[in-house]
Amino acid sequence: MTRPLADLMRPNTIDQVIGQTTLLGENGLVRRMVDNKKLSNLILWGPPGCGKTTIARALANSVDMDFVPMSAVFSGTADIKKAMDAARMNRDIGRGTLLFIDEIHRFNKTQQDTLLPYLEDGTVVFIGATTENPSFNLNNALLSRCHIGVLQPLSTEDLLTLMTRAEEFVDKKLPLENDARTHLAQMADGDARFLLNTVEYLFNANFKKPLSSDALDNAVQKRAPLSDKHGDEHYNLISAVHKSLRASDTDAALYWTARMMTSGQDPMYIFRRLTRFAVEDVGLADPNALQIAIAAWSAYERLGSPEGDLALTQLVIYLGTAPKSIGNYRAQKAAYACARETGSLMPPKNILNAPTKMMKNLGYNAGYIYDPDTATGFSGQNCFPESMGRKKFYEPVERGFEREIKKRLEYWDALREKMNKTT
Repeated sequence: MTRPLADLMRPNTIDQVIGQTTLLGENGLVRRMVDNKKLSNLILWGPPGCGKTTIARALANSVDMDFVPMSAVFSGTADIKKAMDAARMNRDIGRGTLLFIDEIHRFNKTQQDTLLPYLEDGTVVFIGATTENPSFNLNNALLSRCHIGVLQPLSTEDLLTLMTRAEEFVDKKLPLENDARTHLAQMADGDARFLLNTVEYLFNANFKKPLSSDALDNAVQKRAPLSDKHGDEHYNLISAVHKSLRASDTDAALYWTARMMTSGQDPMYIFRRLTRFAVEDVGLADPNALQIAIAAWSAYERLGSPEGDLALTQLVIYLGTAPKSIGNYRAQKAAYACARETGSLMPPKNILNAPTKMMKNLGYNAGYIYDPDTATGFSGQNCFPESMGRKKFYEPVERGFEREIKKRLEYWDALREKMNKTT
């Protein structure tokens, strides 16, 4: 075989494609195009090895169009125009062209805009493939002219089917025990290309006896988990951590944190986001959460990995099991909004310092009461601008330490009201 097995086994029709039933199944977006023999411009978004290029080629075959592949990594505006000139010649003789651009998100705005007039006049049917979120990486003008097809990683069952198909294609059994077959499918992590490349190696390696799961681990390299560190997958994972912690699903939070760490994400970024969580989502329901976050972060900086990994795990468990409150967060938003609305109101004169005689004559500090020196430790004096009146920004919840804070606030409110009535 002079070509890789993955290329030799590439399906020629949509019916031969494994998985992606949402797009290819009955009433799926791509299935309707094939059934109607009418292709539309399409962006295929999904992880590596899920079948984006395969589906594009199969679509071209299904309607007998010329398939023109291009990579945004190696091609530019001149290549696009050259391909379009050829497509116009095709159209003049009554033949259609399907232009496929892999890694379309790598094209800059100008290069993406170059495609627009050709999509408008139907010179080509365009299919773009991307591993990045199209809404973040493609121009709105291009997106508005295309359908979006979302592809998922292949399931373990899909990959087991692909292994059987490879054995039939080569007419040879894989040197794997039954458990090792499943283990290999799981190792591929949804990536058909990785699976077929590994299968091809196993066919050619001439092992003396079938491999167990452990022996397979020693014989082949595991596929590295998907991790772009700054793109869509990065934000998906940290969002999963946050949402799991908010739901007090500590085990799920541990899993998503482990996914971030094993895929090479920056631990400092994770600690920063967890520290934010400690003050935003736990807040004063457990004031110790912030101290634990800072301490765990500091411990990791001193110990590094793997010793410091336990500090991260301890922090995730603490935050997941802590009572939650956004009273602090709401109070900040309400106070900031009020400050913007009210502008430059002066504080009441009773709480202003009077370091000069003139300021004393103007009434600065007049009537100020030093609260710790009173019988109750509370004076009830006004601290808001006189023209504004009292406002309520912070509303503690009946959870965790905020129960105690709520009792204190209610006590002071009642005492203030009593003092105001007597005066």
